[in-house]
Amino acid sequence: MARSGRRRKGEGAIVERIAGWSIRHRALAIGGWLALVVVAVLGSALVSGPGADTDDPRESGVVKRVLNAQKNYEPILENVLIQPLDGGGKFLDNPALVEAADDLVAEINKTPGAVTGLRTPMNPGTERQISADGRSGLVTFFVAGPNEQMTPHFDAVVKAVDTVAERHKDVRVVQAGDVSLSRAVDDAIKEDFAGAETTSLPITLVILLVVFGALVAASIPLLLAATTVAGTFGLLAVLERWVAVNSAVTSMILLIGVAVSVDYSLFYLRREREERAAGRGVAESLHIASRTSGHVVAVSGLTVIVCVCGLLFSGLDVFRGLTLGTALVVGLAMLASVTVLPALLATLGHRIDKGRIPWLGKRRTTVVESRGWQKLARAVVRRPKVWGGAAVLVLLAMAVPMTDMRLQDAAVVNSLPRSAPTVDAAIRMQESFPGAPTSARVAVWNKDGGRPDTPEVLDAVDKLRERIADSGGQLYGPVSTVRVDDVLVVRVPLAGTGTDEVSNDALETLREVALPRTLGTVDGVGFAVGGRTAFAEDFKEQLGGRAAIVIGFVLLLALGLLLVVFRSVAIPLISIVLNLLSMGAAYGVLTWVFQDGAFSSLLGFTPYGGVAGWLPLFMFVVLFGLSMDYHIFILSRIRERRLAGAGPREAVVGGIAASAGVVTSAAVIMTAVFSVFITLSAIENKMMGVGMAVAILIDATLVRGVLLPAAVALLGERAWTLPRWLEWLPGKGERPEPVPAPHAAGSPEHAHID
Repeated sequence: MARSGRRRKGEGAIVERIAGWSIRHRALAIGGWLALVVVAVLGSALVSGPGADTDDPRESGVVKRVLNAQKNYEPILENVLIQPLDGGGKFLDNPALVEAADDLVAEINKTPGAVTGLRTPMNPGTERQISADGRSGLVTFFVAGPNEQMTPHFDAVVKAVDTVAERHKDVRVVQAGDVSLSRAVDDAIKEDFAGAETTSLPITLVILLVVFGALVAASIPLLLAATTVAGTFGLLAVLERWVAVNSAVTSMILLIGVAVSVDYSLFYLRREREERAAGRGVAESLHIASRTSGHVVAVSGLTVIVCVCGLLFSGLDVFRGLTLGTALVVGLAMLASVTVLPALLATLGHRIDKGRIPWLGKRRTTVVESRGWQKLARAVVRRPKVWGGAAVLVLLAMAVPMTDMRLQDAAVVNSLPRSAPTVDAAIRMQESFPGAPTSARVAVWNKDGGRPDTPEVLDAVDKLRERIADSGGQLYGPVSTVRVDDVLVVRVPLAGTGTDEVSNDALETLREVALPRTLGTVDGVGFAVGGRTAFAEDFKEQLGGRAAIVIGFVLLLALGLLLVVFRSVAIPLISIVLNLLSMGAAYGVLTWVFQDGAFSSLLGFTPYGGVAGWLPLFMFVVLFGLSMDYHIFILSRIRERRLAGAGPREAVVGGIAASAGVVTSAAVIMTAVFSVFITLSAIENKMMGVGMAVAILIDATLVRGVLLPAAVALLGERAWTLPRWLEWLPGKGERPEPVPAPHAAGSPEHAHID
């Protein structure tokens, strides 16, 4: 006998009413969704103008704001390495090297005013333009303005370098610097984005064909995913005028959008199929699906949005665009799943099963409970302490490497493969002239306004050059200076790769010792240090200082949301603890693979001894929300059976078996989509792909199959009770759940569990 109860006027009822309206007004629901997507895409094409810019954290942000306040852009520092292809000998004694350097200067000078501050190994007083071993020479210069001419001037310089390299094939002539390295990164991101876009959708379609066994049913989640992502990018292009969206964020939003759109569609479609397989009509099946799976989709979507909003507490501008994009794509996916999806299913009716795949379609269009997961769940609830304890030990063992995790952003030379010519040039340049490819930027300004390059300041810069020789190898030359209106920019190469401990120590020496003892002695002068090393260190410190606030916000909001949804204290606490366990295990694998270098040759990367500083917190926020999908869906199925009269342990087995097909399919799709990141070129994308795919796999196997049923079985009735002092929470009074579909003998409802 099913338990009776009052209908709850809560979230489930709202979702059911929205879905009911969409079913009754199918054309309006489908047309409205398509109109929204079209308007978003067209709006992005019509809105023009410069986009918003991000502000860098801490001292790096000071440098950026000071330079942005100037009328003219900061000139671009570029470097050209000239060295023999093999062999040795001194640079000045090698006619081929000297001739190549002279030819480069002549070629650059063919574009008058293209560069300023040109320094070569042949100039008097430029000993630091020759490497310590004497083999290599470095030509440095700033690409000059005015603003509208900087890009043409840069292109002219690149053409000059390529021309000289073609003429002197017996000599290595390669370029790396501010813009050349940035372009290499941007080009890699664009290629990665295109690859992710073309790879993720076909993979998802193949998996959906296997899951549903019918072409029409498989196409619907993909159609919703494509329109959701298109609408999101259209809206982002409009909102980008006010909120900066990093180019690297787009690939993340694409894959997260595909994953959640397909997941939410899958929850709905499988439940509707299950009800039709039980003999119910299309209309009744859709109403039941909206009351159950629709409710789960709404709660899951809100949980993801709430969790990702925690990134805003980091105080980092770069996360604002990521938060906005993720919230938009998840929100649109949630909206599509409770509006246009029911309308489409109502329109198609039984035709949803058209286009069956031979040898697969008949089996896939008949919904059955998983016998394998049913047997596992039955074994777990019989001995929950043994199974649960063993699973906890496995996850803790996987998490052990996390204790040695070292947060360190990858320098450009570590991030991209050496097959990229600019990256190879930067690596060779770093070996011969440490710090030259990504030198620190010291902004110097007069606090009272006016010219910064006073005799006192220039004298302090000369003293800084002298101190470099006494820095113990932490600071290097050549030191370059250029004036940008009322700011003097001093470029100081740092030891190390740019983001490692050696570079960070050199940055500290520059900030805390060298500059205070030189520029710091000049009255009325302000200065700050920026650059790639400074930004990475400031970013890490800012993030580390706010991480506890972000994590606390996510945990408290998730606890509150689940408390209201399930009207239980134990269930939210179980979900949070299990999420933390799976997250720790994923962090451990991430550290073992990328910091320790396991499978580096297989995955195509070179370990640099650390994990990207932003990744663990990003993974925590996003995965905490995404993994709640499975927990909420499984727990809802368990609660359905509990309310239908099943005993505590029978309800667990039944809920696990009934949700197995959906959860397995969703996990396979999400894992496949995130695995696309592993195929991308940047090591940060590979880290994200491995970390998120491993976390999803752990959630869908150990957590779903062992830990969750063990915890709920151990608690028994206590899992679903609420203390009296929390009775004031909204949602009092249970709504009647749909009567479970008839089950064959041997199903969980007929199995006795000791």
